[in-house]
Amino acid sequence: MSPQAGWLLVDQIVPRLRAVIPRSVLTVGSEDHEELIQDATCLAGRILHNAESNRKRISPSNAAYYAIQHCKSGRRAVGHSSCDALGSATQLQGRSRLESLEEVVAVNEEAGGGIYLLHDVLSTDADDPSLVAARRMDWQEFLADLPKQERAVVEFLVEGKSGSAIAKKLRTSDSKIQGIKRHLARTLIEFMGPEILQEIQKLPAWKNNINASRERLACKHERRH
Repeated sequence: MSPQAGWLLVDQIVPRLRAVIPRSVLTVGSEDHEELIQDATCLAGRILHNAESNRKRISPSNAAYYAIQHCKSGRRAVGHSSCDALGSATQLQGRSRLESLEEVVAVNEEAGGGIYLLHDVLSTDADDPSLVAARRMDWQEFLADLPKQERAVVEFLVEGKSGSAIAKKLRTSDSKIQGIKRHLARTLIEFMGPEILQEIQKLPAWKNNINASRERLACKHERRH
């Protein structure tokens, strides 16, 4: 872009953009008009550059007009795809829309006004796959060092069997099974560390943030009623 085109852009085109865009161009998603003015300035500069490259003359008013029309249609300085779900053109055409994960989707009046947010519908309470894999590796190593009988007791406990049922399966007494369970508890703490009981009950940090937001919204809902 030549210095003359740069002067036209700064002194004649940008003031037009600042006067028109806040009144005539809709923002999409988290956009604001200052951001749209920056995008339109970049688009106008591109129009001037292309005109100079093709040895054509374009007036500042025409450059500003076409830049504004581009913004209205969803074009942005970073692209104008109408296939991107987050693209401005896609949202202006009504093919997608942005919603906050903190959006309230339902209120359970029967349960005392419990609030359900959008992320409650999309999220899962299952552990992260990497955490599950790490725990499985630890358990495999722990079980590999156990005697056959103690390993069988662990497997029956995982299946949800009671102490008397395990004793019957292994053809031994209840007191013997109780002793094995106490020994397993001590061995597990020595192997996993004394903080293991706290670790398995600790919620991930992202769940703590979600719960805090949910409690804040619940308090806000109660104050309104």
